[in-house]
This record gives sequence, C-alpha cells and structure tokens, in this order.
Amino acid sequence: MKRNYRKTALSALSNSREMLVDSLRLPKDTMLGAAIVTLTGNREAFIQNYKGILEYTEESIVLQGKNCRIRLEGKRLSIDYYTNEDMKISGSIDAVRFV
Repeated sequence: MKRNYRKTALSALSNSREMLVDSLRLPKDTMLGAAIVTLTGNREAFIQNYKGILEYTEESIVLQGKNCRIRLEGKRLSIDYYTNEDMKISGSIDAVRFV
C-alpha cells in the first residue's frame, strides 16, 4: 500500500511541475530534462539530454533519458559521436520508441 501511495504522490508532483512549466511558458527540455530527438529523414538522429547508453548494436540503440528510455531500431546503426550532452546516430532508422 505504501508503494502505491508513493508512486501516486510522485506522479502528482510530476504533473504539477509540468503544469507550472506550461503555465510559465518555460522550455520543457531545460526545466524538466526532457530528451530532444531530431531526425533528418531516416538516416540521422541527433539526441540531446540523454543520461547514458544502455544497449548498442547495429540493429538497436537504447538510451536512458531522465523520464523514459529511447530505443532506435534499424539497420547499420552507429554512433558517430557523443558527449555528455548530445549524440549523433546514423544508419537506416526504422523506428524511434519511447519506452
């Protein structure tokens, strides 16, 4: 029972924080740490505000975001570069999923 209460309380806090950011018209990526995924066709993806790389193969790259995981699926995927703040992924990108 305690665990459900905590999960509900955290969800309410998250919703309140998001409503405040919306009402003040502040950028969500900066204030909430939301990941920014920019696709250039299906050949390149630029990702900002990620926390780490969880999985890396030629068919799948999974990144940890602040609030979710980002999974890129495709063929011949490669990470061209990465820093603590952003990265560039190239290859034939078939899908981007937020899990």
